[in-house]
Amino acid sequence: MSPARVRLGVNIDHVATVRNARGGSHPDPYRAALLAVEAGADGITAHLREDRRHVTDADAERLAAGLPRLTRPVPLNLEMAATDEMVAIALRLRPHAACIVPERREERTTEGGLDAAGQEARLAPMVAALGAAGIRVSLFVAPETAQIVAAARLGAPVVELHTGAYAELDDGARADELRRLSDAAALAARNGIEVHAGHGLTFDNVQPVAAIPQVAELNIGHFLMGEALFTGLGPAIRRMRELMDAAR
Repeated sequence: MSPARVRLGVNIDHVATVRNARGGSHPDPYRAALLAVEAGADGITAHLREDRRHVTDADAERLAAGLPRLTRPVPLNLEMAATDEMVAIALRLRPHAACIVPERREERTTEGGLDAAGQEARLAPMVAALGAAGIRVSLFVAPETAQIVAAARLGAPVVELHTGAYAELDDGARADELRRLSDAAALAARNGIEVHAGHGLTFDNVQPVAAIPQVAELNIGHFLMGEALFTGLGPAIRRMRELMDAAR
């Protein structure tokens, strides 16, 4: 059954990026999370990178403790690399979800999807440990059959499809990549896996992805934070929400 409404997860990483550029405590990522929730975000995403270049351990702890206690509680989706350190942190913080992503220190942002098919042996105990702790595991993967099949073998309840390739193409060249996303979403759903998507989504390109029937959630951060400089965070999120709803 296709979800009638696509959830919007707002990634607040780059509020922390701006804060860290100068040091101190401003702007506050937790305040951004509260504003996002007020504007209609269904969840908050934060990537605790190994080098702590934006979100810090203290940020993650505050989000994990505070978001479930809001008047309208929202889930924390903790993005993390497949390392023993990050698994230990997730097991301590117990976020609603943990999205395992590839991570290289020299990259500016997450580049490409996780090679679940090539790392099943390494990922299996991590997925099992997180799941046993009641944490909903998501694998951030390219829209490829091998990756979806691997996610199913690993028992991951969620995949997040990497939309970066789609977002980087011109309008006229997106049809094939959108078809790949649609096919991967359908395959995941047939295997009982919930489908999320994200990376590079904007006002201009979000609707075709939001219209994919099996997509239950979009996670968007960088564009919303950039747009917030011009219009404010609340209006940017509300506009994204309107576009997503119209696509369904």
